[in-house]
Amino acid sequence: MANDLLTESKSDDYDASSIQVLEDMEHVRLRPGMYIGGKDDRALHHMVAEIVDNSMDEAVAGHATWIEIELHENGHVSVRDNGRGIPTGPHPKDPEKSALEIIFCTLNAGGKFSGDSYETSGGLHGVGSSVVNALSDHLRVEVARNKELYAMTFSRGIPQGKLAKIGAAPNRRGTAVTFHPDPEIFGSLKLKPARLFKMARSKAYLFSGVEIRWKTGIDDGETPAEAKFHFPGGLSDYLNETLSGATTYSEQPFCGTVSFDKFNAPGKVEWAINWTPSRDGFIQSYCNTVPTPEGGTHEAGFWAAILKGIKAYGELVSNKKAATITREDLTTGAGALVSCFIREPEFVGQTKDRLATVEAQRMVENSVRDHFDNWLASDTKSAGAILDFLVLRAEERLRRRQEKETARKTATKKLRLPGKLVDCSATNREGTELFIVEGDSAGGSAKMARDRKNQALLPLRGKILNVLGAASSKLGTNAEISDLTQALGVGLGTKFNVDDLRYDKVIIMTDADVDGAHIAALLMTFFFTQMRPMIDKGHLYLACPPLFRLTQGAKRVYCIDEAERDVWLEKGLGGKGKIDVSRFKGLGEMDAKDLKETTMDPGSRKLIRVTIDEDEPGETGDLVERLMGKKPEMRFQYIQENARFVEELDV
Repeated sequence: MANDLLTESKSDDYDASSIQVLEDMEHVRLRPGMYIGGKDDRALHHMVAEIVDNSMDEAVAGHATWIEIELHENGHVSVRDNGRGIPTGPHPKDPEKSALEIIFCTLNAGGKFSGDSYETSGGLHGVGSSVVNALSDHLRVEVARNKELYAMTFSRGIPQGKLAKIGAAPNRRGTAVTFHPDPEIFGSLKLKPARLFKMARSKAYLFSGVEIRWKTGIDDGETPAEAKFHFPGGLSDYLNETLSGATTYSEQPFCGTVSFDKFNAPGKVEWAINWTPSRDGFIQSYCNTVPTPEGGTHEAGFWAAILKGIKAYGELVSNKKAATITREDLTTGAGALVSCFIREPEFVGQTKDRLATVEAQRMVENSVRDHFDNWLASDTKSAGAILDFLVLRAEERLRRRQEKETARKTATKKLRLPGKLVDCSATNREGTELFIVEGDSAGGSAKMARDRKNQALLPLRGKILNVLGAASSKLGTNAEISDLTQALGVGLGTKFNVDDLRYDKVIIMTDADVDGAHIAALLMTFFFTQMRPMIDKGHLYLACPPLFRLTQGAKRVYCIDEAERDVWLEKGLGGKGKIDVSRFKGLGEMDAKDLKETTMDPGSRKLIRVTIDEDEPGETGDLVERLMGKKPEMRFQYIQENARFVEELDV
């Protein structure tokens, strides 16, 4: 009886008064994750993107020619354009309020639902402006329309007065929004100039008809105070800049722009793609200038067109192996940019990370396919190089799959080693050494300089994947990492067993320059994060190749760096005549004799053993994450904190 009374008493507390009805702005502030993904750094910068996208819609629609993004010293940010200006008249459904107030204070209010004002747009849900307003402790809108200037101010989504006409504006038009993200929502997070600067550049690439103007009053040491971006070449310019300095299989990327007129639909698709052996593949896709980092139907249509086109070209030139190429092979080493403009796109979530419009796949695929076929046929040199590269990737993928299948079938499978490995003849691990060398040319010299009995070589192509800066899914598909783990005979991470290590010493041997040091840093990061017991047990070393060779008569001396060179130049070598100074540009330029004497012969070389010396547990791990992880702001902070030590070096 008592329990029944208790239950009834508790249920009486839940009545009609328990049902809360939140106003739009209250709901946004209570649940920001539903609208901008959360309260983190990404969400903070997404607020700026929402306002910029509104201005971009004006530009794409042909009503604005420039957009200005300004980050003020006090943390406010302004976005201005010379478009038509937000309507300021009374709204038909609520004559007491202006259309501008409705837009900034009401969810699902905007001019992009019917398609009459914008054929294509990035703002779709009528949410962007009102959400930014709700999450700002101060927001001011100025509109120059019909030669009059209007202004209205808000705080946390609440109007601080009515829309006011503040004067004539005969030579001005467009909208200016200035806001400050609310510390109650975002805490101590601040807008970063470098991140906004990058966004400004990308927007200019995405629509060649607009000029993006950048200003900032914050000096971060890497971002200019002012800049203007206008790229007539669009995505082609963007890709060429991204791949600047990298070897590519085609001198110019496959690029183009095609409207969707033949589908009786507004909009278009623009793309640019090239392949390179110098870096990992990437794709950046956009819909209506909005980044879609998770891809979607437009990406699927693009890759379908490229895959069908390359297979058809392979059949045309009688390359039967082209039939084995898959999308996975295409994306390896491919730098691709895809941007489409469509009416009423469907995104997954308000943050628009992935496009879900089914029709986009068919329109993009059919638009790109014909042009790709023509491009391959018109540039057979590039087409042949790309086809050969993709066939090699397909063969390598099939080989790896076969190895995995073999491993599943039998526990006693024969050990398979990467084809690039030049192994030693010793059967026991004791006394053996594996030199990880930078490039095939260095591998050639090292092959002649090594002791075949106990010294093995593994050439790596370019810079290995930064395992802390890349997605974890890339580890299993990266060719260089796969070759390295196979050569060592071990697994990664929790699967690593130091007893399985095939060599007693693993020696990183790179050029004695900045690039060589970078490769060594990437390799040490890999070993630290994936094979740390190997370091703890003393198996990892750095070779010390010389940077200079000094010769005076019959005397010869090798120097590690400029400082050692200067010491010898000052005191002399003890020979006769002038001292000749030779600088080694890389290991590949060293004679086998020089390389053996200075770097590989245990009797005369110098090795540095890699060790971990931590005063506090996790100290090294935190430092590696800070310097090599995904957050560039942490590296920048470290440089700021330690720059004074560089100034104190006597070099």
